[in-house]
Amino acid sequence: QVQLVESGGGSVQAGGSLRLSCTASGYSYSRYCMGWFRQAPGKEREGVAAVDSTDSTRYADSVKGRFTVSQDNAKNTLYLQMNNLKPEDTAMYYCVARLPCLGVGYASLFPGPYNYWGQGTLVTVSS
Repeated sequence: QVQLVESGGGSVQAGGSLRLSCTASGYSYSRYCMGWFRQAPGKEREGVAAVDSTDSTRYADSVKGRFTVSQDNAKNTLYLQMNNLKPEDTAMYYCVARLPCLGVGYASLFPGPYNYWGQGTLVTVSS
């Protein structure tokens, strides 16, 4: 049974940093494409970052230069380092996984291709 468990969310002031983690289990982690999505109240789910098995990455324009996605295959863990946080980054953040992994093209920031979703971790950024 595939499980994705996020952690690391919390409350921070604008300009601060947080690191989210996602621990995966129940499948061969290194074969999957992984990513992070977020959803703010009243808004659609938005792709934030994606990474494939070669560590190639793609980011939403809104987070480029501030967020960094990485993974540790030995620990089956995905990370999202978030720096210079802004109030508009406030949202529930979800870890996602998909197989087959076809790279991090344009579609990798859309929810459709992803087979598995975590329960989410809440990030709140105050001004």
